[in-house]
Amino acid sequence: MLTNNFVITCAVGLHARPASVLVSIAETFKSDIIIRFKEKEVPAKSLIGVMTLGAETGESIEISVTGEDQEKAMERMVLFFEKELQEL
Repeated sequence: MLTNNFVITCAVGLHARPASVLVSIAETFKSDIIIRFKEKEVPAKSLIGVMTLGAETGESIEISVTGEDQEKAMERMVLFFEKELQEL
């Protein structure tokens, strides 16, 4: 299992459009990708789950990845949260 923490940098937080992009990326991997925020834990492949987190700009979330392609999945999560999310 790989785990990393990320700060939400998108101006609108992790809502509609950013959540949709994140789910689309997560669905391309076989590994399980879990998002933890405050007391909640949801699969990154669930749009409703990701949107119900309510993560706002500047807040920190934890991503855990487990599975056969976990290294590639985590690399992709890093790219999304550290670069692409800012542009949405």
